[in-house]
Amino acid sequence: MTKPIAIQGIKGSFHHEVAQRYFSDKAEVVECMSFDRTVDHLLRGDTDYIVMALENSIAGSIIPNYALIDNHNLSVVGEHYLDIQHNLLALNGQAISDIKEVHSHPMALLQCKVFFKNYPHIKLVEAKDTADVAKQISEQNIKGTAAIASKNAAQLYDLSVLAASIQTIKHNETRFVIVQRNNKNIERKRINKASLKFELDHKRGSLATILNVMSDCKLNLTKIQSLPKIESPWKYAFFVDVTFEDYKDYEKATSIMKLMAENFKVLGEYKNARL
Repeated sequence: MTKPIAIQGIKGSFHHEVAQRYFSDKAEVVECMSFDRTVDHLLRGDTDYIVMALENSIAGSIIPNYALIDNHNLSVVGEHYLDIQHNLLALNGQAISDIKEVHSHPMALLQCKVFFKNYPHIKLVEAKDTADVAKQISEQNIKGTAAIASKNAAQLYDLSVLAASIQTIKHNETRFVIVQRNNKNIERKRINKASLKFELDHKRGSLATILNVMSDCKLNLTKIQSLPKIESPWKYAFFVDVTFEDYKDYEKATSIMKLMAENFKVLGEYKNARL
């Protein structure tokens, strides 16, 4: 029996949409109101996969999620890029002039801030999940309140789209990763991207040396993110994503990096979703 996929949010959320696109439009999901809860389900064995947003083209990295993957020794086994389109949703028959409050996730509110400058009468209220607000408005028949959510949420909860694509920057993309407890067996010939983590001494040129190894071994650095080590002030862990054409080049690079860096770890090897 196939286990459901754990997502942050509920049906109609962007995480739900990624689960449908990556696995199947009929994929069953476990709805979680936090990323910590999704990880709990994975560690308990309630699910074999979780969908986790990792970075946004506007807002940048979701740093706590890097720590969740690392601290629990989880493995990234895939990725999916989703074009995020924010829509203003309300009960059927409502108009923008009827709306007094808009409830949504803080990130959605921030990304749509310019749109609401034209509607100073509307109060913006933070909520935990975009789709959850849409569901509450529908089930409780709440008038005068709107949600910022996906068109999927509008269809799922029978709401009207008062305004479409209201985000300030129209090309708004989020990278989601698919995470398991252990790396599943992916054919080596299909692997052309990896997520790595390492630490370095606080010495001049230590990071540059590692980056030179990547370059010399024909790896393309697509992401680098530093995260402070709480127990060691002013020392940082680095999370990097690299792509490559030949797995042997990647193997050579990692064999060298293991010797040069501290606490080197492969967080995942998978297929580049950009190709």
